[in-house]
Amino acid sequence: MPSFDIVNKIDIQTLDNAINVARKDITSRYDFKGSKSTIELDKKLLCIDILTESEMRIEAIEDTIRSRMIKQGLNPLALDFGKEQYASGNLLKKDIKIKQGIDKETAKKIVKHIKDLKLKVEAQIMDEQVRVTGKKIDELQAVISSVRAANFEIPVQFVNMK
Repeated sequence: MPSFDIVNKIDIQTLDNAINVARKDITSRYDFKGSKSTIELDKKLLCIDILTESEMRIEAIEDTIRSRMIKQGLNPLALDFGKEQYASGNLLKKDIKIKQGIDKETAKKIVKHIKDLKLKVEAQIMDEQVRVTGKKIDELQAVISSVRAANFEIPVQFVNMK
């Protein structure tokens, strides 16, 4: 029986490349000359750390990261922007968490969305992914296009099409 999985995974190496290019962009910008701005990617904790002097610079760095992610083919919905915190002195620090996997609430919304399509497919939640099975590949492709068009506030990928 044909099936596929709906997952939320981000390629860490591609994200690392996007962060490195964003770091180069920031250091070459005129409005960042002489600033103490840093961007670090923690691959183990899946977190991006930004350290800079002002709120305006934090927003500029976030925009640069978003645009570089889009150019690398990554969806910026995978980023969870937290709040700024004061580090030491006049520096601001911001931690951006990277969302991996589909949480239970979003998985339930996806399953409900699939059931509302009234197709002869079955969706089930398995850990941090949703598996969809059906007899006809055309129906599975209809599910893929419908889920892709819907907004679940996370990026979704479709893998293991069998």
